[in-house]
Amino acid sequence: MSFVGISTPPRVASPTPIPSKRAAAAFNPMSPSTTKAGRKTQSDLNDERLSKGPKSLIEEESREIDLDALRKRWVGEVDLPEHMEPLLMESKRRFVLFPIQYHEIWQMYKKAEASFWTVEEVDLSKDFHDWNNRLSDNERHFISHVLAFFAASDGIVNENLVERFSNEVQAAEARCFYGFQIMMENIHSETYSLLIDTYIKDPQQREHLFDAIETIPCIKKKADWALRWISDKGCSFAERLVAFAAVEGIFFSGSFASIFWLKKRGLMPGLTFSNELISRDEGMHTDFACLLFSHLKRRPHPEVVRRIIAEAVEIEQEFLTDALPCALIGMNSGLMCQYIEFVADRLLVALGDSKMYGSTNPFDFMDMISLQGKTNFFEKRVSDYAKAGVNASATNVKSEVSAKSFSLDEDF
Repeated sequence: MSFVGISTPPRVASPTPIPSKRAAAAFNPMSPSTTKAGRKTQSDLNDERLSKGPKSLIEEESREIDLDALRKRWVGEVDLPEHMEPLLMESKRRFVLFPIQYHEIWQMYKKAEASFWTVEEVDLSKDFHDWNNRLSDNERHFISHVLAFFAASDGIVNENLVERFSNEVQAAEARCFYGFQIMMENIHSETYSLLIDTYIKDPQQREHLFDAIETIPCIKKKADWALRWISDKGCSFAERLVAFAAVEGIFFSGSFASIFWLKKRGLMPGLTFSNELISRDEGMHTDFACLLFSHLKRRPHPEVVRRIIAEAVEIEQEFLTDALPCALIGMNSGLMCQYIEFVADRLLVALGDSKMYGSTNPFDFMDMISLQGKTNFFEKRVSDYAKAGVNASATNVKSEVSAKSFSLDEDF
């Protein structure tokens, strides 16, 4: 009898003729012959068990390891392929709106539609006097650089919407919102460009500001972080959704607060009014990102989300306390850092996570911010800001705005 893996000398031919193949098999018990057609011997079955047993155990262990790795990155249906996400799954129904499948997403679109405005509604006639006569050199430097960041950032947000999100999301209701958001981001970009064009009369300085993502290092750093998420093919839609919620919810927050600081001092009414309109829109865009996030079956692990948010907080704090210190306009840098942490906590809660910083809102004047419309936002030229009849279910514009879930000032 020969053993597997051990070489044996060649068998000496028997002097007696072998009468049949069946008889020959009797001389070699390792022969793969069968007693009946299609039936294997016990030896064959034993060999198969030896070969398959350890392999199947390894495969099972490998599957468990794979699931453990997935659970460290995802929550929910961790093994669901991204293309099987209902929001991302290709369907011919994406070409037709009705019947509405995602009612919350559709209502968010109708709210955005009701909040349409144009640059022509912003009056800059008094700003030029304040710019020349009431602001210091430091204040002008600060405001011009904030506007330069805003002018470029809206284009970056649109780049992401056009290149990635609008192509990936297949739900018709969400595509409606993204289409409207692209238009509003164009209006924001036009507004900031008009503000720079109005305040900055030196052509060289104006071009320097328009090219801020290349010429101003602190703005380039913020832009590069956002652009990295657009170009990264290895990151999931869900991770990029969180990243751009951070761009619109955190990267803009400190700059919005600094402009509201000017409003508290009664300066630059055109700038501060446009800031109200735009900050309200950006709050809605952040809300929408959180809403889509809640509809995903497979979501990034909370630690992944917190890591993305923490990166954005660090960059925004550096921007407004070091690279372009808010002390230039008389704001306290420590309180600005605290405010950015407060906004980040608010975003984490909106994404279904717990607070990371535990910071409170240090700026009482931010109670005036327009993301919730709790102040006299509608007492000026925007008394008809929500276009009549667009969202017929809303009986009161103020209650409609206050229904929004994301704000930069609410205690929670």
